[in-house]
Amino acid sequence: MSTRRDYLATAGALGVGLLAGCLGSGGDGSSVDVEVVESMPTPVRGDPDADVTVQVFEDYACPHCATYATEVAPRVFEEYATPGTIRYEHHDFPIPVSETWSWAGANAARAVQDQVDAEAFFEYTHDLFANQGTYVGQGDAGYDFLGSTAEEYGADADAVVRAAKGGKYDPVLRADKQAGRDMGLDGTPEVYVNGSATDGYEYGTVRDAIEAARQS
Repeated sequence: MSTRRDYLATAGALGVGLLAGCLGSGGDGSSVDVEVVESMPTPVRGDPDADVTVQVFEDYACPHCATYATEVAPRVFEEYATPGTIRYEHHDFPIPVSETWSWAGANAARAVQDQVDAEAFFEYTHDLFANQGTYVGQGDAGYDFLGSTAEEYGADADAVVRAAKGGKYDPVLRADKQAGRDMGLDGTPEVYVNGSATDGYEYGTVRDAIEAARQS
């Protein structure tokens, strides 16, 4: 199995853009005392009772997840989730690509979900992936970005930053990660349609899997 160390070594030698996905394992980057949250509802878009369920596992510091989130997910939402054809679920899988930001980004997004709603969570998540380089590895400026962007969706910026720094939702993230491992996952992004992993995360591949599930 590839590890985070393998990922970093390969990325350094070949360049991140040549990898098919982000691989590895690790811990969290908690640094602030907070009252942790043990469980939360899965963020869902589309029809919660749809016959086709799409589950996507992502790491907020994974560049391949950023590609999926900005180029593929919006098309899936427009074609299938918005009209209610599918149940689309977000799941966290902090590899971590970054010991700090894989966890901090996910915690910030869950704070937005907790304070506002799932729709705000998905919009905020898109913003984080679209601006990944603005916060990943940027220290205090990165946390400022997480907070100020969350504020645009009605969340409390300071509370989001505290959640990101303190790992407030780490138990939720770890539970998602374990669920992914139980499904055989070791890298991100990973897309499952009705419990079966797709052959890749390109739009055409995901679309074909959804269409096959609709017809079965």
